[in-house]
Amino acid sequence: MRGTAVSIYVSLIALVGNSAIAQDASVTNASGMESMESGNGRQHAVGTDIFMSTDADHTDVYRAGINLDGNYRGNDQYWGVRFEQAWYKPLAQKARKRERGFLRYADKSKDWAWNTQIGTDGHTVIGSASIHNDAPMRQEYFVERDIVETPLGVDQGIYYTFVGGAVDLPVNDRNNFTLVAGIQEFTGKNVRLHARGTYTHSIKPEWGLSFQLRSRYYHSTHPREYDYYSPRWYVQVLPVLQMRRYSGGWRYMVAGGFGGQRDANSDWQSSRFAAVEVSSPANHGWFVKAGAQYSNTPLPTGIYDYGQFSLALVKTF
Repeated sequence: MRGTAVSIYVSLIALVGNSAIAQDASVTNASGMESMESGNGRQHAVGTDIFMSTDADHTDVYRAGINLDGNYRGNDQYWGVRFEQAWYKPLAQKARKRERGFLRYADKSKDWAWNTQIGTDGHTVIGSASIHNDAPMRQEYFVERDIVETPLGVDQGIYYTFVGGAVDLPVNDRNNFTLVAGIQEFTGKNVRLHARGTYTHSIKPEWGLSFQLRSRYYHSTHPREYDYYSPRWYVQVLPVLQMRRYSGGWRYMVAGGFGGQRDANSDWQSSRFAAVEVSSPANHGWFVKAGAQYSNTPLPTGIYDYGQFSLALVKTF
């Protein structure tokens, strides 16, 4: 059971609409998603989005949400509310439905930008928050709390709280290191320590082509406590090629990687990754973004596949 596999670069989709890579030349920064540029005046925005994921155990997760934002000046300056319906269908069982509500806020100063999405699923506080600067040695600090999307996680209310930070260490215009560290505490006794590092080299800046060497390690203090994937330790080394292209205001991204991974219960196995993403211009009242991703996790019985898809639509007025 894969359970919850938190992506720390920092893909807190509820928080920043997915942190991504901000430089056109594909040199990775500490956070991750490009911001829609702020508009010239204050306005309102209505957004809707869907998220779907599935895995080799036929565990499916669906989320559909709507955002109502006032004082909207771009996706880095707004305040509003979010209502979300989530369906969890673990191991092809009957779907469990959850309603979730959030308050949203994002703003920025001369040197720092921050955003929060704090709410509840009717049982406990959930959500996320982050703050980052735009200095050459970019820093980001973040926190996220959510449910573990497994049968026991949904039925018994198993949650995680993840706190961490990231920093960019630029070498020059075409080479960069990003370091990420975090602590993830689960309901129960398990605490997971995370460390990640990425080296990025811009191969062809005018093409948006880059090479990334991604590595990550984590250690769990109480492995296999519940039914989520939790070996004593896990390590991955993943070379990735990525290309970002712009055409008519549209942004396209494609990435793929092949490397190795292992955990305390298995030998080295292949690690595969693929992602595609497309987003529209943000200056015509409408904004649309779609993405899909594939990855895998080693298990004693073999490789465990996981895929996800997301689509978001925003209208300003």
